[in-house]
Amino acid sequence: MFHGIERVVYAMASLRFISGILEVLGGLTMLYFGTASKALQVNGLLALVGPFVLIAVTVFGVVGIADGVSVRRILLLIIGVACILFATRT
Repeated sequence: MFHGIERVVYAMASLRFISGILEVLGGLTMLYFGTASKALQVNGLLALVGPFVLIAVTVFGVVGIADGVSVRRILLLIIGVACILFATRT
């Protein structure tokens, strides 16, 4: 079933799984503390993790396809990620 999957895809998926686990642990931590102020603090920490995971997974993906894609398209991809990060900043 998994014999045709590239190694970079495993790295990308692993980062997303770790990110998901952190999100679930963050939610459980919010419930544990039970106050809005602590929940906002946990949410702030989780908000820092999201962009780093996005960038890391994108870097793995770009490295994985770099040999088959033109430099122009890779630059467009990087610009697209930058636009996402810029548009979602507060």
